[in-house]
Amino acid sequence: MRIMPENEKLQYSGRIDWADRNAPVFVFPCTSVRMRFTGDTLKVYVRNKKAYWENYLGCILDGKQTKLRLPDDGEALLDIEVEQTGQGEVGKEQAHEVLLFKRQDSCHEMTFLGFEIGEGGNVLDLPCAARRRIEVYGDSVSAGEVSEAVEYVGKPDPEHNGQYSNSWYSYAWMTARKLGAQIHDVAQGGIALLDGTGWFNEPDYIGMETAWDKIHYNPSFGPAKEWDFAEYTPQLVILAIGQNDNHPEDYMKEDYDCGRAVRWRDTYGALLGKIRGKYPEAWIVCITTLLEHDPSWDKSIDEVCRGMQDEKIRHFMFRRNGKGTPGHLRIPEAEEMAEELSAYVESLEIDW
Repeated sequence: MRIMPENEKLQYSGRIDWADRNAPVFVFPCTSVRMRFTGDTLKVYVRNKKAYWENYLGCILDGKQTKLRLPDDGEALLDIEVEQTGQGEVGKEQAHEVLLFKRQDSCHEMTFLGFEIGEGGNVLDLPCAARRRIEVYGDSVSAGEVSEAVEYVGKPDPEHNGQYSNSWYSYAWMTARKLGAQIHDVAQGGIALLDGTGWFNEPDYIGMETAWDKIHYNPSFGPAKEWDFAEYTPQLVILAIGQNDNHPEDYMKEDYDCGRAVRWRDTYGALLGKIRGKYPEAWIVCITTLLEHDPSWDKSIDEVCRGMQDEKIRHFMFRRNGKGTPGHLRIPEAEEMAEELSAYVESLEIDW
């Protein structure tokens, strides 16, 4: 039995392009669809567009996590094995719960085309979505890139082709789970604040100053498209930018008061102002990560935050900020960040 994407019992999270109600496009990491159902069959219809790397769909079925390889381009019907434990109520079919989610950033865009369950199966009601809502603006660390390479804790990255990236193990989603919150994870590997810097979309680098208010922003998939901010209002925003900004030149380290450094701080402040304009009541917490970087970037962020003179805009520093690892954060390091960040957030007087 085909379950179409617009079925009212499905539950979605993340910035999603809903131009076609039966073909929603998943762009950002942590974007997800959840379903409770009965029966012993589960398949998912997808369409994928690849820009780079191998692309995988995250799946958690009855608490067990797996990943499903997506086609490079085109449609596919993916089979998900359903285990029967025999633990359902007497006289009732066993209920299952599945969460499908985007493990990676805009290295691909995936269109969700629906589920298929066995004949006689039913889609069941889910609990209401969490009232707490957070939004994260960040780079590869916020996306959970290379997070599953746990043998490389505290080390540079191994060679990889996308298989180790998993947004479920990003500090961003870990923090959301610790807070019991929904998440929109506006995160892209390699992105910096300013256009023309960082690593994303080389050599015509696109920065967060351009991507922050978009649903589509990767030129590989066509024209940019603006996001409708009326779709989601977070009580907490985390701005985690300043990690890739030292490429191709670490000008902040070389001369803190140079023209480029001043422009960076001005643009960072302008972005904070734009976010505040969209979310007048939200708390905004500005961070970088454990990934190694020069302290001058954190100094700049602190200067901008203080200059905003906004009680609900804060700068938070981790215990091992900027000196934890030369490579991407692995699961234990992301957990470390999530523990510290969630504890800090809970200390704020957020009206959830």
